[in-house]
Amino acid sequence: MSNAYDAIILGAGPAGLTAGIYLARARKRTLIIDEGTAGGQMILSHTIANYPGIIEATGASIARTMVKQAKSFGCEVLSQSKILQMSIEGEVKTVEVEYEGTYSAQAVIIATGGVPRSLGLASEQKYKGHGISYCATCDGEFFTDKEIVAVGGGNSALEEAVSLSRYASKVTVIHEFDHFQAQPWIVEEAKANSKIEYLMNQRIESFEGGDKLESVISTDKATGEKNTTPAEGCFVFIGYIPNTASFEGVLKLNERKEIVADENLATNIPGVFAAGDNRSKKFRQITTAVADGTVAALSAIEYIEKRKGAPA
Repeated sequence: MSNAYDAIILGAGPAGLTAGIYLARARKRTLIIDEGTAGGQMILSHTIANYPGIIEATGASIARTMVKQAKSFGCEVLSQSKILQMSIEGEVKTVEVEYEGTYSAQAVIIATGGVPRSLGLASEQKYKGHGISYCATCDGEFFTDKEIVAVGGGNSALEEAVSLSRYASKVTVIHEFDHFQAQPWIVEEAKANSKIEYLMNQRIESFEGGDKLESVISTDKATGEKNTTPAEGCFVFIGYIPNTASFEGVLKLNERKEIVADENLATNIPGVFAAGDNRSKKFRQITTAVADGTVAALSAIEYIEKRKGAPA
């Protein structure tokens, strides 16, 4: 079978899978390539309760359904496939995959996503999905009337601490510095909230518990005093890392290394579109990724059709 496609999608998270569904249903020969497991960050969510039309489901089950739907329309999906090199600047885009060969396409959608910045602790890995979360909107409700911790001191951390206070009985903000990086009005709002307390200038040492998280251990960086904060949940808000390293010097990126795209999700290179958590945007949810995938796919379809109608 030919390795020439109408469109190649890099990334099989919700944005990439949605784009694959739309492109394949429009009868465009489409290939999705992902270096990990199809589903992206979504599969790390044990329970998703805010996806329209689905009262409650695991992220993995939603991912499996998306993959099945994309394949039902003829979209091909390669997961656990290492990309060796790519060339996306010319009219014909090429992607070389280890053991599979080189694929070409007229359009490319970059939906490589990103990852929340972690603390890098072994115990953090242990409790991911068992008390530790990186998304207040996704998981806040599951900690109703429980004591929780929010890690960070920027805008996102304090905004999410306020949001989490609607559910939790108590929110303790633990921050590595003795001052906040958030905007003054956000700090004021958080400090006015009676449910929120603060541990400043702290280095988090570990997360403790049994099968589920029970406490967060930190050290005061000035005094060396150890602090044990009871917590059934911990939300880490210390930044986000987009998976865009491969595109530096090729695509236009902002200061946070996010891909810059217009309202049609077109990048600075004709025929290359961005969708999902790797692009410059404020909100990152499964629903916003799905919306991005839709727009990017429709834009790619339009681009492909215009190329077919162009004079030789």
